[in-house]
Amino acid sequence: MKADPAVQRQLLELAKVDAELSRTAHRRRTLPEIAEVDAGEKTVRERRDALVSVQTAASDLDREIARQEKEIESVRARGDRDRKLLESGSVAAKQMTDIEHELNSLNRRQSALEDDLLELMERREALELDAQRTSAEVAKAEGEVAEAASRRDENFTDLDTTKARRDEDRAKLLPRFPEDLLKLYERVRAHKGIGAALLRARRCGACQLDIDRREIAEIKAAPEDNVIQCENCGAILVRTLESGL
Repeated sequence: MKADPAVQRQLLELAKVDAELSRTAHRRRTLPEIAEVDAGEKTVRERRDALVSVQTAASDLDREIARQEKEIESVRARGDRDRKLLESGSVAAKQMTDIEHELNSLNRRQSALEDDLLELMERREALELDAQRTSAEVAKAEGEVAEAASRRDENFTDLDTTKARRDEDRAKLLPRFPEDLLKLYERVRAHKGIGAALLRARRCGACQLDIDRREIAEIKAAPEDNVIQCENCGAILVRTLESGL
């Protein structure tokens, strides 16, 4: 393949633009804020799950407390009824003994139920504190995610602006190249990442490997309009006064 040497040198401008586009795309994929947001969102999910678990336990405990209070009220009502019977003096001696026995049993039952209720209420208070702490952790994690997402989006905007400018530069450069030269450049770039590079001091600017004497001799002997490719990486080697030929 042949191409005007001046046109070949302009490939270096295109390669420079493409290198910046590649760096921009890589940076967009690997912004630390992306991983920070992902990790933060995972933390938020974990904190929210923990909060739901605490809230569920508290709700279950509220139902248990309500059941316990209802049972205490039932025992208390029975005790009040028995006491009124005793105070009325309308019951026989044997029945009075039975009522007194039942009252003693009800008092013990009420005392035990109230002790259980106190324990339940203490557990409920602990869960409330746990819920408050976990809720604060959720809010903190959400705030950290929002802050990281804001920084990520700001970087995205800057990178997108850079990409748009370089895309514009690239569009202006493309018409300068003949179709066959551009196809070769794009094919090499697609496979190797760099389509063209400067041959400087007998070294390929793409793969950074020194070119052996035989290949250098062939390049030196080739006409200036010959399109030369690096035998190692395939990049188009652009010859200038810096090439050491």
